[in-house]
Amino acid sequence: MAWDTERTKALLLAAATEEFSEKGLAGARVDRIAAAAGVNKERIYQYFGKKDDLFDAVLAAELVRVMTEVPIEGHGAAAVGEYAARLFDRHTKDSALARLLFWEGLERGRNTVDRATRADHCAAKVDQMLRVLPGVDRTDAADLVITIVTLCDGWPVLPQIDELLAGAAPDRLERRRAFIARTATLIAEALLDEAPVAAARP
Repeated sequence: MAWDTERTKALLLAAATEEFSEKGLAGARVDRIAAAAGVNKERIYQYFGKKDDLFDAVLAAELVRVMTEVPIEGHGAAAVGEYAARLFDRHTKDSALARLLFWEGLERGRNTVDRATRADHCAAKVDQMLRVLPGVDRTDAADLVITIVTLCDGWPVLPQIDELLAGAAPDRLERRRAFIARTATLIAEALLDEAPVAAARP
């Protein structure tokens, strides 16, 4: 019976996503990933290379998945608030990407791999924001995207801070979601208000 390479890769990526998101790059173990996938660990080296390369593959796959699943759509400030709410929902349902990005920042700092491809993905996200908020400065649009990403990523990664500051009321999730959406909407409204002034400057 032929070996199903793609299925094996998918099993390894799924197991590695869970391991890296929970333990980080330094704390993750190849043996645990292989065992969780039900695969000999030699397959990891064969398909992905060393552990760092497997982390890179996991992060790239998660970035593409979330960017595809949660596009910035619509028109105007309300659409930006809706995007923030949908991204928050996505990270509430599956926090892997948020955790992976925090681990990457803590363990690698600014040293990202595949920088050109990731920069292209990020530029495409800013382009989406500019289509929703026409006339807004590109740097402001980029700042708005990173603000939304940071707010949404922080929820699953910093639960202790949230509980210390805001408590643990039964409606806490809904309140945080609404606050993030409102914050994104208000910032977008402010940027749109400033856009004609910025355009008129010499």
